[in-house]
Amino acid sequence: QVQLVESGGGLVQAGGSLRLSCAASEGTIRNYAMGWFRQAPGKEREFVAAISWSGGNTYYADSVKGRFTISRDNAKNTVYLQMNSLKPEDTAGYYCAAGPYDSRRLPYEYDYWGQGTQVTVSS
Repeated sequence: QVQLVESGGGLVQAGGSLRLSCAASEGTIRNYAMGWFRQAPGKEREFVAAISWSGGNTYYADSVKGRFTISRDNAKNTVYLQMNSLKPEDTAGYYCAAGPYDSRRLPYEYDYWGQGTQVTVSS
């Protein structure tokens, strides 16, 4: 069992940057593939990025490729999402998740979820 806690969200102007963190408050993320998802009001939760358990493989949604970077530090039990060149359409609640399989892009393929952190990008 893993309990995940996200942090780092906030209000930023378009073109700005934020770094989200996802730390395991209980358990370890070491043996899990990790993912970031986002959900805007009235919309379904959508895939943003994923990283393999070793960090050797990363995957991105087309909408964030080249702007966002996912990384992990297993020694610190933490996953990060560096978000650059933010756009108003990036506004959403951002959630991290842990799952057993690499490269998964659907929410049901992940077993553990954090409570989310809000990102708001103003134009």
